[in-house]
Amino acid sequence: MKTVIIGGSHAGVSLAAQLRHLSPDSEIAIVSADAEPPYQRPPLSKGYMSGKVTFDQVLLRPEDWYAPNRIELLKGGRAEAIDRKDKMVVLDDDRHISYNTLVLATGAKPRRLPQEIGGHLPNVYVMRDHGDALKLMARMQEGQRLVVIGGGYIGLEAASEAAKKGVSVTVIEAADRILKRVACAETAHDIRALHHAHGVTILENAQIHEIHETNGIADGVILADDRVIPADFIITGIGVYPDTALAETAGLTYNNGIVVNDRLETSDPAIYAIGDCASFPYRGTMIRLESVQNANDMGVVVAHNILGERKSYKPVPWFWSDQFELKLQIAGLNTGFDHVITRMGLREGAKSHFYFKGEEFLAADCLNDGAAYMVARKILEGGKVLTKAHVADPGFNMKSLL
Repeated sequence: MKTVIIGGSHAGVSLAAQLRHLSPDSEIAIVSADAEPPYQRPPLSKGYMSGKVTFDQVLLRPEDWYAPNRIELLKGGRAEAIDRKDKMVVLDDDRHISYNTLVLATGAKPRRLPQEIGGHLPNVYVMRDHGDALKLMARMQEGQRLVVIGGGYIGLEAASEAAKKGVSVTVIEAADRILKRVACAETAHDIRALHHAHGVTILENAQIHEIHETNGIADGVILADDRVIPADFIITGIGVYPDTALAETAGLTYNNGIVVNDRLETSDPAIYAIGDCASFPYRGTMIRLESVQNANDMGVVVAHNILGERKSYKPVPWFWSDQFELKLQIAGLNTGFDHVITRMGLREGAKSHFYFKGEEFLAADCLNDGAAYMVARKILEGGKVLTKAHVADPGFNMKSLL
């Protein structure tokens, strides 16, 4: 039995490792478009860009792990088509790879600004892969001026790393506040204050008209109110979209991601989808999760299902973000929240914001508050009941629920 995995991602490598652990005799191949061995992407805008970790340290597995584990790694291989009838994957160099089971771990791609407003200019960057990180590290020099377009986590992490290197940073957010799509106003307030304290300018409710250029190089951003923000380089952090191109051409069902069932099977039972590209059922709706936890756990579930189990994927999501001296850890998913309660942590400067929908505890944003994060995560994983009264009472020990 041969399993072919398209994508050298967290999800793909997690699946390969788990499948090899469970089935010593399975044939496994990973087709990765990257020239490098599969690597972690989140640290690129965190520890790697800050110089705290080397590229070898962000590899998902050492390069010499694949061959001894009989996992064929096809680096620089780009899948162009899937022949579902004959169960073959066609690569861009016209190689044909047969499969019994195919797994799409194609991830997501960064959204770019339209070419007509300057998104194509050579010093307008995105932050998604190793090449992007190398280019930005070369640009982040003291005295340079950076404009970050987008006040989400990727943009704010890039702003943090640039400011720490002495770059003058302005963040432009079109919504009325940063983190509008992913976090409560309380968390946004704390992170905004952190960036202001480090000299980062944040402009909210700021609409971009176009990028100004001189001789084909971006040198500023023109806002809708005619303000001009000077820039030596620009980072666009305006989100990602799932890479469904291969699935679409193969005739698989897609809708904001490759649609899968609770066992992560696509509309073709011989093909699974995992990681950022997969849209899966969660609490009565279909969602995508862009997180390491989601990618790794999906890989483990699919490994079991390939071997004949009927394992459902039931995640308790978690995320993290590093900015300046802040370690933000997020347990759960805050979708649909209608109430937030703030609770101070045991350590100085530690604070958490707890999300509720009615009386149901959904999630917690924990700012330098690792103890609260671990308890919140265990409460969610164990299905324990945490009430608003519990959180609002500073004398209540949440560990007592475990």
